[in-house]
Amino acid sequence: MNRFTIIGQRLVAIFLIGCLLFNYPLLSIFSTNDMLWGIPILYIYAFSSWLIIIILMIIVIEMWH
Repeated sequence: MNRFTIIGQRLVAIFLIGCLLFNYPLLSIFSTNDMLWGIPILYIYAFSSWLIIIILMIIVIEMWH
């Protein structure tokens, strides 16, 4: 397969994972009044998920260069 096709497919997969992570069922699980180090759990979940998606995109793009 073409190198750019593989990269594109993997980026689409990461996009779909991101859609699942930021969709209603998972967000409602972390939407509580609990805090960790004074930060709401929902914020920690949202920013850590966002960071993981960015890291996965960097790995996919840099792995093929």
